[in-house]
Amino acid sequence: MNDFFPKDPAADVLRDEIQFSAEDVPMPLDDTVEWEAALRNVVAHYGGAIDLLNYIFCSDDYLHRINLEHLDHDTLTDIITFPYREFPELESDIFISTERVRENAAERNLPFETELKRVVSHGLLHLIGFGDKTEEETVEMRQREEHAMEFFLNDRSESSRETRNLRADI
Repeated sequence: MNDFFPKDPAADVLRDEIQFSAEDVPMPLDDTVEWEAALRNVVAHYGGAIDLLNYIFCSDDYLHRINLEHLDHDTLTDIITFPYREFPELESDIFISTERVRENAAERNLPFETELKRVVSHGLLHLIGFGDKTEEETVEMRQREEHAMEFFLNDRSESSRETRNLRADI
């Protein structure tokens, strides 16, 4: 960059923007205010900041095509994240199959909204830097998901109530 022109101070400002959209399924959220607040609080809890998080709800078929085209995985999944910035500054497209979430909720005997909060939290925790490749990481991820779900004001699920006893450092 030419030293003659001063750096634009706006270039360092994060947008702090969270977007929700649906591609080929109905939008599963009526009001996103609580969701946005919860996500911001989770990121702040871990010392990060949001530039742009773009949550896209879609069908199994839609997410399967993305999985094949971009990751070369021929499997169904509930979520795929595409990070564009690294923690502590987050920018990402996050694709979530509402069909997969609905099936997972039914298998776990949970309300759809509770499972959706878990999956949304799961993707955010991946962006923050937590993995789930090993058994130990998976156990820790589940604890962190439950803790993150506590940031959602209206979550009254049994699993969320049980996690109020988790360590504060999770």
